[in-house]
Amino acid sequence: MAEQLRGTVERVTFFNPDNGFAVLKVAVSGKRDLVTVVGTISAVTAGEHVEATGNWVVDRAHGQQFKAAELHASHPSSAEGIQRYLGSGAIRGIGPHLAAKIVNIYGENTLEMIDRSPDVLLHIRGIGPGRLARIRESWHQQKEIRRLMLFLQELGIGSGSRAVRIYKTYGQEAIAQIRANPYRLADDVRGIGFKTADELARRLGLDPQSPDRARAAVRYALQALSQEGHCGFPEDGVLAKTEQLIGVDVAIIQEAVAAELDAGSVIREDVEDSTWLFSAGHYRAETGLAQHIRRLAQPGSHPLPDIRLEKALEWVQQRLGIVLAAGQLEAIRQVCRQRVVVITGGPGVGKTTLVRSILEIFTAKELQCVLTAPTGRAAKRLAETTGRSAKTVHRLLEFDPATGDFKRNQQYPLKGDLFVLDETSMVDVFLASQLLRAIPDRACVVLVGDVDQLPSVGPGRVLHDLIRSGVVPVARLTEVFRQAAASRIVTAAYDINSGQLPPLTRTSELTDFYFTELDEPDEIERMIVRLVRERIPDRFGLDALTDIQVLAPMNRSRLGARNLNLILQEALNPGGDKPEIQRYGWTFRQGDRVIQTVNNYHRDVFNGDLGIIVKVNRVEQEVTVDFEGMPVVYDFADLDELALAYVLSIHKSQGSEYPCVIIPLHTQHYMMLQRNLLYTAVTRGKRLVIIVGSRRALRMAVSRKDTQLRCTTLEQRLRDAWRG
Repeated sequence: MAEQLRGTVERVTFFNPDNGFAVLKVAVSGKRDLVTVVGTISAVTAGEHVEATGNWVVDRAHGQQFKAAELHASHPSSAEGIQRYLGSGAIRGIGPHLAAKIVNIYGENTLEMIDRSPDVLLHIRGIGPGRLARIRESWHQQKEIRRLMLFLQELGIGSGSRAVRIYKTYGQEAIAQIRANPYRLADDVRGIGFKTADELARRLGLDPQSPDRARAAVRYALQALSQEGHCGFPEDGVLAKTEQLIGVDVAIIQEAVAAELDAGSVIREDVEDSTWLFSAGHYRAETGLAQHIRRLAQPGSHPLPDIRLEKALEWVQQRLGIVLAAGQLEAIRQVCRQRVVVITGGPGVGKTTLVRSILEIFTAKELQCVLTAPTGRAAKRLAETTGRSAKTVHRLLEFDPATGDFKRNQQYPLKGDLFVLDETSMVDVFLASQLLRAIPDRACVVLVGDVDQLPSVGPGRVLHDLIRSGVVPVARLTEVFRQAAASRIVTAAYDINSGQLPPLTRTSELTDFYFTELDEPDEIERMIVRLVRERIPDRFGLDALTDIQVLAPMNRSRLGARNLNLILQEALNPGGDKPEIQRYGWTFRQGDRVIQTVNNYHRDVFNGDLGIIVKVNRVEQEVTVDFEGMPVVYDFADLDELALAYVLSIHKSQGSEYPCVIIPLHTQHYMMLQRNLLYTAVTRGKRLVIIVGSRRALRMAVSRKDTQLRCTTLEQRLRDAWRG
């Protein structure tokens, strides 16, 4: 028979806002020791009163616990509870010291006073207008979010993190917006997909045959396909995917498609022998990209004045003290004659030297050279290797928060004569289109990348399609220079790319590529910890926190990025006296290595930027992250933009290089074990690469080519643009 338990939360040992699971230490009247209560709750803070219904159990690892089937929290009513609640950082701007001063004056009426007459706090020393404004805003937001959480909980999908995201999007109108059209959530709120919105709609009593439901499902199907890399998709496939998703008659879905076509959010086009559907954004990006390539590459005056080209080639080699290979010389000739040129090749073929040579020639003629790359780390590396400034594409294009678009475009173009885009393989169709539309008509464009690496995370395969189209010159560098050929990292990368196992035998001498064969996941976990914490720093003098990057083939699984991040966090930055905060399934601790997971133009940080947490301020509810010398402040509510970065997925590592890379490989990564994935991971390491795992998984990765074709039309659009 179920029992009831009431008490005051002394400590929140664990809380996951994504699913509400909590472990609480509760002071219960009549019991000398704190009681451990486990259960699910939408939100909870130290000092709050809790009521639980459940049973006592004995956990093998943690002893006696009260396992709650129902768990509810409410604001504390006693002065002591209120002081603990406010001192825990529940309200932004109030810490333990200030909480004691406030409660000492207002006692049990403190929370009512903050709610109804917060201006009286100005009489307390330490609270000025600025802090009062933060306290009022925090209290108001908390009330609204709790109201929203209760609303969602009544509908059966209560989640603290979801409620925060919804509130950040809609504010006080959140509940009204959800009632009016829950399917808007899937379009507007990051982290909420169609299935959650559909469940909300069902619980709100919306008709499953509703046109709104079908239209939302069509948009979601196209969005899901774009996340697989597709720019468009055959209409029959979109209809089938939508029907599978919502289980209604295909006639209703066809009507939904017609409505989306009329609204202009979906575009239909004949592609070869079938009819495809595109979201309007993908369609505009592909067609715009093809038009801008044609605009920039059409015959016309080259920004470089007439020069004696062969003399220039001799001059640049003397100036840089190098000898260029035949392929590099031919590439320079193409860049000096043509206005759009692609340069591609693997590691060690001299792409960087080639770019430096091109920059020297253009600079000698007093032309303005602009260097850019898709990620911050790639831009930094480009700047380091060329000795010139380089920006990310996002910063170069100057995002305008007022309009939600980039300031630089065809009407307000960038300034420059030569534009070099590095790591083009990871640029999706959207970013490529935005960049090229902003390049002035008379400029020269050089697109540099390794076409054998993973395609972009976003939709399209821009570099691949551009090369295949044959409409612009392509310089393929194939000669591996002697110094690079001496690196086992480079030779292993080429072996992998050609479908061969690299040499795995160890030598007595130090080298830069190792394979450590282990078959059991727990052995691989322990070895990765030993390598990062002890063996690599001791033997190679590399810093565990800043020089070593673990790259996992996938996020999920025991040997995925998420679980390994938790293991390495505990090994390299354990809890204790360091300030920390739990949000969105992570514990963020001072000293942690983190990654920005979305573009945030307001903060000027972008997807893939790496930083270190330097401050956790529970009073102001802020976390400060140092992104290579640039401090960025996050509200606790915005921490869903961050994740731990001791381990990254290989996809997230694109465009970056690290002194040392460790790659776990196991058959539990089966779905992701492919040649281009492993090739990309190996080529991320500059000084040291270590693969830890099973030989079977390594063979599997080397032998399997990526067979998933991306549905794009850029290649054909480029050819059509040249014929037109």
